[in-house]
Amino acid sequence: MAHKALIVIDMQNDFCPGGALAVGGGDEIVPLVNHLIDSHDHVILTQDWHPVGHSSFASQHEGRQPFETIEASYGPQTLWPDHCVQGTKGAQFHDDLQWTKAELVIRKGFRPEIDSYSAFFENDHETPTGLSGYLKERGFGEVVLCGLATDFCVGFSALDAVTCGFKTSVVMQACRAIDLDGSLAAMTERMRAAGVHLL
Repeated sequence: MAHKALIVIDMQNDFCPGGALAVGGGDEIVPLVNHLIDSHDHVILTQDWHPVGHSSFASQHEGRQPFETIEASYGPQTLWPDHCVQGTKGAQFHDDLQWTKAELVIRKGFRPEIDSYSAFFENDHETPTGLSGYLKERGFGEVVLCGLATDFCVGFSALDAVTCGFKTSVVMQACRAIDLDGSLAAMTERMRAAGVHLL
């Protein structure tokens, strides 16, 4: 019975240098992520997949700039540059990512009115992506996470994985952070407090 899955978070062009929402050093981790993919029997990928005009884009809010925070119906929402728009080069996986081994690709952020950081839930923390049910039905009890960005999509995925009952680890060397106003330190502490194993 399978018990452990690697979840590679958002290794997409727009999150790498030159992309619309570039994470510093985002491309540096590709060789290590590829090594993790090679060394795990079961691999799942997530892919940010926004429609044109998504509500989390600063361009949709007059007078607002990227990285400002607004109050959405589900709570505080950071506004982002337009990124990972469905079908664009920016939404594609990094060219050097050896992702073909993936058994599942979870697309998130496709609902126009709600953003989605976590691989498990939309940002309302109620609407599931279906990943938890998929993992449980296949007999996985443990997940290992890596990818982009540590302080947003990786971190919220890890917190939700614990909430869903999975033993959860994050390979910190195989992640990079946006680090918005101390968000990396804050998320690292939240993960540690929740029982996430930081490797």
